[in-house]
Amino acid sequence: MSATDVGLVIAVGLACAVEAVEALTIVLAVGLTRSWRSTLTGAGAALALLAAVTAALGPAVTALPLNALRVAVGGLLLVFGLQWLRKAILRAAGVKARHDEREIYDRERAAADGAGAPADGHDAYSFTIAFKGVFLEGLEVVFIVLTFGANQHRIPLAAAAAAVAVALVVIAGLAVRAPLARVPENTLKFAVGVMLTSFGSFWAAEGAGARWPGSDAALLALIPATLLFALACVAALSRTARPRAGDRLAPSSPPGR
Repeated sequence: MSATDVGLVIAVGLACAVEAVEALTIVLAVGLTRSWRSTLTGAGAALALLAAVTAALGPAVTALPLNALRVAVGGLLLVFGLQWLRKAILRAAGVKARHDEREIYDRERAAADGAGAPADGHDAYSFTIAFKGVFLEGLEVVFIVLTFGANQHRIPLAAAAAAVAVALVVIAGLAVRAPLARVPENTLKFAVGVMLTSFGSFWAAEGAGARWPGSDAALLALIPATLLFALACVAALSRTARPRAGDRLAPSSPPGR
């Protein structure tokens, strides 16, 4: 397995684990509060639709010329990764509130309680919320699998990494029957943002005709460089966001002075 394959497995696995944690939080909140049968039916319908989307888009993406594919995939990953990385930097610097699965779980349960008593048979609320949560989070998983896998012509490897990550999260969540609040999700999102941004930059430049020194081995320098830049941004924003002692302690001037 090459260095690119290892990076592919790590990036896809981490990203899909994060998305699975978020989807599982919604499913658990609705299932434990209202109807497990309708919740699981909605989640299953979303998974079936995601499988159909993957089967339809996979061959179309891999049929593109290699350079065009790398520019398109690299650009999409770069935009997607920078979005993740920006939010992770803001959270790490204390500018943006950290993602809290326990808070999301409690909010979803409160909303489910307020939606009225579940029906004896099919509960439309449970089905809809589970379907929407699994489908929206799953779309990001499909995007990550197709972009990483198609660019390297390793869609089965990317799909296997995603399946293992999602299965581990689901097994852990169903075992404890509670949100995985102890999972360092903010740290995982930071790592995923770094990986997606690095791979996006690498593939977009290659597709545009650039040649990286050392070919795939350049990722071993590009990923740490992206991480260091992100940490420098966190340090700079932390200093800016923290109120200065003089501003915090200076008394207000009396009126009229």
